[in-house]
Amino acid sequence: MKLKRYAVALAAVLSLTAQAQTEIQWWHSMTAVNGEWVNDLAKDFNASQKDYKVVPTYKGQYDESMTAAIAAFRAGNAPDILQVFEVGTATMMASKGAIVPVGKVMTDAGYKFDPAAYVPAVAGYYTAPNGQMLSFPFNSSTTIFYINKDAFKAAGLDPNKPPATWPEVTLAAAKLKASGHKCPLTLAWQGWTQLESFSAWHNVEFASKQNGLAGLDARMKVNSPLHVRHIENLANMAKQGLFIYKGRNSVPQAAFTSGECAMIQTSAGFYGDVAKNAKFAYALAPMPYYPDVPGAPQNTVIGGASLWVMAGKPASHYKGVAAFFDYLSKPEVQSASHKRTGYLPITTAAFKLTEQSGFYKEHPGTDVAVNQMIRKVTDKSRGIRLGNYVQIRTIEDEELEQVWAGKKTAKEGLDAIVKRGNELLERFEKANKG
Repeated sequence: MKLKRYAVALAAVLSLTAQAQTEIQWWHSMTAVNGEWVNDLAKDFNASQKDYKVVPTYKGQYDESMTAAIAAFRAGNAPDILQVFEVGTATMMASKGAIVPVGKVMTDAGYKFDPAAYVPAVAGYYTAPNGQMLSFPFNSSTTIFYINKDAFKAAGLDPNKPPATWPEVTLAAAKLKASGHKCPLTLAWQGWTQLESFSAWHNVEFASKQNGLAGLDARMKVNSPLHVRHIENLANMAKQGLFIYKGRNSVPQAAFTSGECAMIQTSAGFYGDVAKNAKFAYALAPMPYYPDVPGAPQNTVIGGASLWVMAGKPASHYKGVAAFFDYLSKPEVQSASHKRTGYLPITTAAFKLTEQSGFYKEHPGTDVAVNQMIRKVTDKSRGIRLGNYVQIRTIEDEELEQVWAGKKTAKEGLDAIVKRGNELLERFEKANKG
């Protein structure tokens, strides 16, 4: 009898503890090793205190989770935290009433919140013109280059000298093909890597009005002679079997980790996957550039995603969100995440801590992304913030696919991206004027 009473009492205590905890719903788009990382962050935070429980839920790819969250917000059941990829920033900024600026969430909860602690290129991207930080930088990445050192060696190439320029990439691809490699080069996130990042790296405009940062009346400029030249080069490589198109978004990455493709240009956040799954020696290198372009290489732009706080939640939830973001900002948490995933350390303190730990010396190339991002920026290379950009990315994919398949010339494909993209930009400008 005593035992039964004890069990009932214990159950009551446990249920009270569970009730006392405020659940924070976090929708995200991270899969595989990065999905494990997200779950571990929530688990570690939950174990560090007793008041809040962060519940991470995978909601599909970035574009799917954003659409789901906007629908959920309209229905009154949005998550507390939503991970949104960087191309959704302008849309989120324009969603008046749907979000609470992260700066406000932190200061309202009594936390000291200093945007200056964050890496400038990262913080600046998510900051409103009035200086208020709107979302919390989370998995910030940038475009880098990966090579399979074993494949390089087999092709008679120097595995310790990844190609630094596009002419060198083409020569390396030809040697890899001659040595029997079926897929010398592939590209992930092609709009981001070959148009957006390419533009900033060469200090040329991607769109007018400082790539959209200086006004809603920005228009696309990716049919410049340099853009045409680059896409034409890639189209010629595709024709010769030197560049193999493997699909949209992150799909081509699996072809690199499996050893099928010898070179790939993609996110720094791919590092965790390569480190865990590649069965060959690999190297991380800066993005290739055209050596005859003045001002190149400049700097790369931000990719990845940030965490947005959704509006209409109880005050206790915002306190929990602030506590979680404060935890994520700790240099030791940031540094561990950076080492594990390849995403950028979002604070200067975390970068210094990682450097002091000797990590970059032990893992050559892991500082490539940071070094590309912390360079001085220009008005042409600060970042890209355009409305309806999720749809514009789809247009980029559609038109580039036509070019790779030989159905359109580089000029025709890029002209179509500009024309179709500008129609969406005009629509966004009209909808958000005033």
